[in-house]
Amino acid sequence: MDAIVFHSSITCKFIFLWSVYIFKTKKIPIDRTIKVYNVGESNYEICATLQGHEGPVWQVSWAHPKFGTILASCSFDGSVMVHREVRPREWTCLYHARGLHQSSVNGVAFGPHEYGLVLAAASSDGRVSILKHQPNQTWTMDYLQDSPLGVNAVSWAPVGSFMDPNDPQKLAPPRLVTGSCDHGLKFWIGPEEAGGEWKEDEAQCDTSGLVHTDWVRDVAWAPSLLPNYNQVASCSEDGQVLMWQLDPQNNVWKSTLVTKLDKPVWRVSWSTTGYMLAVSAGDSDVSLWKAGSDGTTWIQMNTEETTEQPPSTETIG
Repeated sequence: MDAIVFHSSITCKFIFLWSVYIFKTKKIPIDRTIKVYNVGESNYEICATLQGHEGPVWQVSWAHPKFGTILASCSFDGSVMVHREVRPREWTCLYHARGLHQSSVNGVAFGPHEYGLVLAAASSDGRVSILKHQPNQTWTMDYLQDSPLGVNAVSWAPVGSFMDPNDPQKLAPPRLVTGSCDHGLKFWIGPEEAGGEWKEDEAQCDTSGLVHTDWVRDVAWAPSLLPNYNQVASCSEDGQVLMWQLDPQNNVWKSTLVTKLDKPVWRVSWSTTGYMLAVSAGDSDVSLWKAGSDGTTWIQMNTEETTEQPPSTETIG
């Protein structure tokens, strides 16, 4: 299936995604609703409007299709909602975590399906919540205390990023990366067994090199191209897009510059294969980047300017 980039200019920020699993995409308007579209090769149609939030909706995330058609959303109202399509064009609220956080929930992301139906949410209250669905149809909650200044973004490590060469079939503990208002990134390791605690990873960012100098707005862990090869993209209101690569020998994340723009950068998103990075900046700029042959420089592929038009799609082969 081709990846779909969905274009929608909203509240002075350009929100987009690579629709990986299913031929659906979504628009996040400022009227507290979520628009879900069926996307074809040459057209699209709205198939549902999801309601329930009491404030602006900041981000949405698709679950793996093994769980059905499930979408999570987070809002300024401090809550996370999990929506399910029970039959074509008919959706229901699977779970509404009201009061999950004491302030705005700025980012939400489902984890790899190998860990079950689990999602993480980043909040301005300085915490990250982990919600996991249980066999008895309840949800458990865990909290990570991240930055007291607030957390803007969260992303999961793909399965295969940390593989034991002596036991390749063993599932490694889940991992997260967060981006915060303290200008930094943090890395977290989940428990190996149910009931364990999340802890901050010993491997953190090398701050002697390139770093962000303003709020980190988004982070995106790259799909696993090779076992134990890890890259994380980050973007900030300082206009920088940085690529962090884990140096396993020194157990530190080192950064290189993808690009430096003269406008805030709001979102970064990987293609399914991990060879292209989409960057959203300013009011309506989206650019695509790929790594150069040396693996450290990044080459811009193309830029698209959007205006206040109905949603459009671009198919990337």
